[in-house]
Amino acid sequence: MRKLFHALLPIVLVAITTVGYAQKYACVNTEYILSNLPDYKQAQTQLDKIATQWQKELEALYQEVDKLNQNYQQEGYLLPEALKNKRQQELKAKESEVKSLQRKRFAPGGDLDKKREELMKPIQDKIYNTIERIANERGYSFVMDKAGSATVLYVNPKYDISDQVLELLGYKANAGAAASDGSKSNSKGNNKK
Repeated sequence: MRKLFHALLPIVLVAITTVGYAQKYACVNTEYILSNLPDYKQAQTQLDKIATQWQKELEALYQEVDKLNQNYQQEGYLLPEALKNKRQQELKAKESEVKSLQRKRFAPGGDLDKKREELMKPIQDKIYNTIERIANERGYSFVMDKAGSATVLYVNPKYDISDQVLELLGYKANAGAAASDGSKSNSKGNNKK
């Protein structure tokens, strides 16, 4: 009996130590949370309007370039060489100007990205701070985001704190919004408390 006790003692100590250091974890679905926030929808609508306005602006400029090009094609053979070269340079300058504006507006790090950062960062910070608050209050060692992540293959819905984040932000979840990914849903809609 004593030998059995001595043989099992290290296993029992390892088990006790492991239980003592067990980590608590949770997950959120940031896409689900964002889809339930009116602030996010409003910011997205504003971004869409800005992008549409800038796109129309570019389309108008491209039409000007096309018109200049058509005029040049129609008249080019009649123009003296000096005037022909001047029109070609004007056309190239206008094309370059439009392409430069397009890059400035829509390229990575451009005006649209900066505007998105300006509008979305406060919302993202609010969500992050709420997640951090819940994690600290409930003793979670880490919180994973299961939105669009191929690394999280399964999450038990009882560990999904997305609805709790929405609640602390002052909103209720959409009915069935997260049902497809196993999250809890709330049938009370997307209304502020």
